[in-house]
Amino acid sequence: MKRILFFGCLLVLIGACNNPTINPDENSTIVATPSPANINYNIVASYPHNSDSYTQGLIWQNNNLYEGTGLENHSKLMKVDLKTGIANQTIDLANDVFGEGITLLNNKIYQLSWQNHKVFVYEAQTFKKIKEMDWEHEGWGLTHNDSDLIVSTGESNIYFVNPETFKIKRTITVKDNNGPVGNLNELEYVKGNIFSNIYLTDYIIKIDPSNGNIIGKMDFGGLLEKSGKQVNKEEGLVLNGIAYDSTKNSFYITGKKWPLLFEVKISD
Repeated sequence: MKRILFFGCLLVLIGACNNPTINPDENSTIVATPSPANINYNIVASYPHNSDSYTQGLIWQNNNLYEGTGLENHSKLMKVDLKTGIANQTIDLANDVFGEGITLLNNKIYQLSWQNHKVFVYEAQTFKKIKEMDWEHEGWGLTHNDSDLIVSTGESNIYFVNPETFKIKRTITVKDNNGPVGNLNELEYVKGNIFSNIYLTDYIIKIDPSNGNIIGKMDFGGLLEKSGKQVNKEEGLVLNGIAYDSTKNSFYITGKKWPLLFEVKISD
């Protein structure tokens, strides 16, 4: 198939060269992806975070903080008290499941698994499991836009899926001025844009969901160190976790096994 496409394209180019009336650039416009803007932020508060929690998903809804954690034998879904960092509601995943991103839509909490190809659906108030669904890719980050669930898989694609079936409806490729950007991890949908952690980095990026372009980025390098705290990032204990509080217009930011969670306000 690749050879057929190659020779087909070659014939088109030869034809264009031999026919002076054909201009391959005529009536076509190539629009370069712009370089992402730097987004400024201010840290307005910090709160305790359980340093045993390998954070994979974080959401804020109805004045409640929900957290999904990973690692086999340690994966959980929790409702956490923001001011104390203590979970007041918890459900453990099976020992062979590595939990990933979470989101809450229509009174249901959805939780991904990493390589188990399963999505778990819970009743939001009780954490009672409603059902499981299959997912063909790895599971990393999860959010929603009120109609579709939005999924990352650790690569450069983001998938928009049906909440009832988890079937893919649309795909975008996330890119900046240098091309596709991978390692997309935890997601949050805010004011019509997608925010994503870039795994193993200190960056959170802002993505236009209509075309996948990265339109902004935030550098959280040294966030813990500025607060006098440290974790071993060589063990993958990196920035991961984005929740948005629409009432306060604040983001809550943390990381895997970080001892603190930060309230941040960003410039729009």
